[in-house]
Amino acid sequence: MGKRIALSVAAALAVVGAIAPSAYADGGSGDTEILGITVNNGSSVVIGTTYAKTFNVEIDAYDDSGLMSADTDLDGPGYGYASDKTICETDYTCTHSFTFDPRVDLDNSQAGTWYVGSWVDAIDGDYRWDERIDSFRLKRASTLTTNASPEPVTKGKTLTVTGTLQRASWDDYKYHGYTSQSVTLQFRKKGSSSYTNVKTVKTSSTGGLKTTVTASADGYWRWTFAGTTTTSAKTSDSDFVDVR
Repeated sequence: MGKRIALSVAAALAVVGAIAPSAYADGGSGDTEILGITVNNGSSVVIGTTYAKTFNVEIDAYDDSGLMSADTDLDGPGYGYASDKTICETDYTCTHSFTFDPRVDLDNSQAGTWYVGSWVDAIDGDYRWDERIDSFRLKRASTLTTNASPEPVTKGKTLTVTGTLQRASWDDYKYHGYTSQSVTLQFRKKGSSSYTNVKTVKTSSTGGLKTTVTASADGYWRWTFAGTTTTSAKTSDSDFVDVR
């Protein structure tokens, strides 16, 4: 992989003699149940080129004696892997903190769907191991710009709206144009509180966007990108145009 996956301070892969839960199929003993997970408060984990991202993975589980600890694995594409062992803070939840640093832990192949598995130990010795409880998306951050010209513009004349869509590279720590992506142009008339979709345009080989519209009223123009399985959604700042 060429880079290591960072573990939180609480990570205890180094527990002497521990057997990795991933060596086992789903199973357990007693009445311990893993009910579900919440990763990053239900949102995708989005990482740029500079700063590390810390996010929580909450394991919801149950045993009539209470929970003792959980050993949780994250398994992603491109040989992405991270593990954390923690003492459960309540009888029903165990929260893990993971930190991924794009300059240490990631390359572009690791963007996409990651799966969460966990081994939960109960106070009475019961346990449960589920290899794939659920999944989440690890995404490369994106940037998006908008520029409308000329400003001001005469009513009924042509207005040209441009922009650039880029996304983070975890290989060289720069942002590059995102090619052949559908991006929607939106307009909000002055005095209105909502945007309407005007047209959808594909990005160029450099991530560029360009289209023309007829200037009809004062208002705000912006581009919005829905995102992909590997890249975050993004809406640009708006550009106000005075129509005279």
